[in-house]
Amino acid sequence: MLTKRQVLVLKEIIRLFTESGEPVGSKRLMRELPIHVSSATIRNDMASLEDAGLITKTHSSSGRVPSTQGYRYYLDHLVEPMRVSHQELATIKQAFSQRYNKMDEIVAQSAQILSNLTSYTAISLGPEVTNIKLTGFRLVPLGNHQVMAILVTNNGNIENKVFTVSQNISSDELEKAIRIVNDQLVGLPLIQVAQRLKTDVPSMLMQYLTSPEGFLDIFGNILKSAASERFYVGGRLNLMDYLGDSDIHELKKILSLIDADHGDLTELLGGPIRQTPVQVRLGPELKPIDLANLSLITASYDVGDHGTGMIALLGPTQMPYSKMIGLLDVFREELAKRLTDYYANFDQ
Repeated sequence: MLTKRQVLVLKEIIRLFTESGEPVGSKRLMRELPIHVSSATIRNDMASLEDAGLITKTHSSSGRVPSTQGYRYYLDHLVEPMRVSHQELATIKQAFSQRYNKMDEIVAQSAQILSNLTSYTAISLGPEVTNIKLTGFRLVPLGNHQVMAILVTNNGNIENKVFTVSQNISSDELEKAIRIVNDQLVGLPLIQVAQRLKTDVPSMLMQYLTSPEGFLDIFGNILKSAASERFYVGGRLNLMDYLGDSDIHELKKILSLIDADHGDLTELLGGPIRQTPVQVRLGPELKPIDLANLSLITASYDVGDHGTGMIALLGPTQMPYSKMIGLLDVFREELAKRLTDYYANFDQ
């Protein structure tokens, strides 16, 4: 159990180290602490904090820096979210004020806005796909046995891909298959559509197509693309600003993770989206890989019937948590408002 003075010393060490990046010594603490104590008393408190594993001594000086355990204690017991300034709030509102044609554009823009505000790497994930419904499907002939498949969903997104169709399938057969999709599947959540593609839809198509596999491949492929979770990353190169040459291996790890399979990125963000307060996880707590010198701040945002999304900040362990937590809390509210407005206009 820390004394009140030890708590003050720990908070001050974290603040000073965050601001300067330099180890903090007893003489500097004596000048900065809001209470008057001797240098010897401060050294005793620092020794107690070091014994508790909350701070550690660097090899280059007599100063101390917070340990991962120290940051964890601070985040669990001491951190107080900082109030966002009127200027920052105005900047966020202004950045979201442009006209958007797709929900994904808003989510993608949010990652870039947050990255610009913080100079860290931002990751955004749109509202979960469980409530997204199929509203239309078309095939547009392009010639040379190629067609453009167009799939529309109720959140305003339009997926389109070009496919080559078998010469054995006539245009009349394709039109009949399209009518089956629109008659039987429009209005259903994409997850249910995917399930029916494996059960009763093939037998329906058999009535009109001698070999429905080609059509099912086309529809299943574009459906998978529409139903996939979309991650957007802003400020990838910002990682280079706080990971030095000695951390090049860590930089490669995180860039590979960001660009890899979305399952790994989902795990990094903490698994399936659920409504949670702003959370901070430090390097050793991150999965699937240990990012020793980094930390991740995540926050969910709620768009009512349209689902829950997530926004995250990836930065150095010594980031100013009070400021970043306060900013992310306000930012997710503004993002949710912007998406809610988008859906309200789209549904009219």
